[in-house]
Amino acid sequence: MKNNGFKRISALILAAAVFVSAMSGCGKSKRASDAASSGAASGSTSATGLKDTFTYAQGSDPRGLDPALVDDGESAKVMCNIYEGLLKYNKNSTEVEPCLATDWNISPDGTKYTFHLRKGVKFQDGTGFNADAVKKSIDRQLEPNVTDNMPYASFVFGSKKKKSGVKEVKVVDDYTVEIDLFSAETPFLKNLAMIMAAPIVSPTALKKYNNLNEHPVGTGPYTFVSWEKGQYIKLKKNDNYWGDKAKTENVVFRFIKENSARDVALTSGEVDAIDGISSNDVSQITSSGDRLFSADGMNINYMAYNVTSQKFKSAAARKAFSEAINVPELVKSLYKDYATPATSIMPKFMNPDGFSSIKQTPFNKAAAKADFAKAGIKSVNMITYSNPRPYNSVGGQMLAEAIQGYLKDVGVTCNVKTYDWTSYTSVVKKGDYDICFYGWVGDNGDADNFMNLLDDSDPSMNVARYSVPAYHELIAKGLMTPNGAERTKIYTQCEQKVAEDDVWLPISHSNNLAAYSPKVSGYYCHQTGVTPFAGVTVTK
Repeated sequence: MKNNGFKRISALILAAAVFVSAMSGCGKSKRASDAASSGAASGSTSATGLKDTFTYAQGSDPRGLDPALVDDGESAKVMCNIYEGLLKYNKNSTEVEPCLATDWNISPDGTKYTFHLRKGVKFQDGTGFNADAVKKSIDRQLEPNVTDNMPYASFVFGSKKKKSGVKEVKVVDDYTVEIDLFSAETPFLKNLAMIMAAPIVSPTALKKYNNLNEHPVGTGPYTFVSWEKGQYIKLKKNDNYWGDKAKTENVVFRFIKENSARDVALTSGEVDAIDGISSNDVSQITSSGDRLFSADGMNINYMAYNVTSQKFKSAAARKAFSEAINVPELVKSLYKDYATPATSIMPKFMNPDGFSSIKQTPFNKAAAKADFAKAGIKSVNMITYSNPRPYNSVGGQMLAEAIQGYLKDVGVTCNVKTYDWTSYTSVVKKGDYDICFYGWVGDNGDADNFMNLLDDSDPSMNVARYSVPAYHELIAKGLMTPNGAERTKIYTQCEQKVAEDDVWLPISHSNNLAAYSPKVSGYYCHQTGVTPFAGVTVTK
């Protein structure tokens, strides 16, 4: 890798002090550092030697704190401490376990799920948890109640209009609820453990506020106290929590936009843990005595072609663009050893044997020049985001500028517009672009959770605006097929179809990086990106 592309990207990295805003998917893996285990081992400190507050710094505010109305990692990290669902994930995997439901039964045809609910649970506002609350939480995300600003509703619960997902929620008695589906769906149980859409919220709070973005009330181990926008969110221990009580009295989420400033806040002791770790900053963090968390990420960092734009309606034009980019070189230059080039949409550890046959469009500079000439494309409009993301540690602008350089080498001009993340999501939804950059952190470890993105009718999810009947049929078949070889075959076909159509250019699967003080014990970050802090303690 000694060509100009490598030198150009390396120069960008040295010139720009860009750091990661990751951690929205920090899961355990064989490559995880020993930081978490060594922290847990130090948890024998007496109560008098512990701080009453754990302070965690992230790069930006949540979009909101209502699980039905948000879709971002910053929100998830806070919400997982406040809310719970019927089910939860195992600490070290995405296998489901009981939570607000103690057990469940599934009908032989896979369309009826009967959940037996935990008794004696109260929401943080004192409202009793029961089957009625479950029904209200789900029904508000189904027609006719669902609204356009509920990005995960169709993903988790389906659509009555399309006769997919949840058909009806029935209250059998106070502590039994039946959920009827239109047809069998293999991922449904895993969906119910997600932090987006699935958590059960207080019906009293819903009636009072309608929107819980700034008034979150769940059943979790921490209770919401206050939110100073751009500054912090404060939580306090839920003394009435039904399970094991939180070990630290207070949790404070600090919002420190500049990545370097978060690093300084950690090393100075101003905060106890941070996300947003740059691969360039790892040695500095570890040499200062702080601990690094590094694990394979359940994510995908990609570039999407807007298949409805005039320039990229044809697969040939999209292929020409993909040919111009040397993805392995790009990934090594931007992310060093903390990301791997994406050869498929899903990370290999999700299905190590299933997707080896997928072939993305390879780098071919000469072919790119010829194919662009045939397509008559000399310039494209490209939009990106300014801040780092959990799947892209250097941020969207640096990634866009690197690709802009590759395209310049084949005679194509990329006009790049950069937005802050909140503005960017609105611009993407409007669709006024040829190319955009996006990514995904897996919610539940199921293949559908990745591949369904290219079949979703919501343009904030399906940013390529891809809509192909044959692909839709594969997705529908995959949903109904039990886990096993046949289901793997279906999703392999999905991946191959998307690769052949050049809908996305998969770029990388990022490691999840975070850092925390050696005084922290019990630090835990799940592979789905949530950060439960109930087991965390900090010594004085």
